[in-house]
Amino acid sequence: MTIRNAARFGLAVCILATLVLASDSGKAVTVNGFVLDSACAFTKGLSKPISADCARACAKAGSPLVILADNGAIYWPIADTTPSSGQNDKLLPFAGQRVTASGKTYTRGGSTAIVIEKIGAEQK
Repeated sequence: MTIRNAARFGLAVCILATLVLASDSGKAVTVNGFVLDSACAFTKGLSKPISADCARACAKAGSPLVILADNGAIYWPIADTTPSSGQNDKLLPFAGQRVTASGKTYTRGGSTAIVIEKIGAEQK
């Protein structure tokens, strides 16, 4: 490999790495939907929680709470810290309710996660 070809290869690797890192930086979004237990969202195919008490009981038993958006997308709340931490404490006050959450989303393998920056009861 000549020096010129090595330089081109190195430049291509740097550009590709920059594009990959830039696409992983998170996309700012606002999501409206229900806070419910992740298991019910998948196994029961619910479009809204059965009850707030049920969602709270599942969360207290260790099941992660998620946001089920109006379009059917499921947003997994995550922390962007290391070490990471569960987000149920942040969502528990809204279990079984509609919320508006804003933050950054990350997509991988068909799943979408959200780092919640702000969450509150949905305003009608």
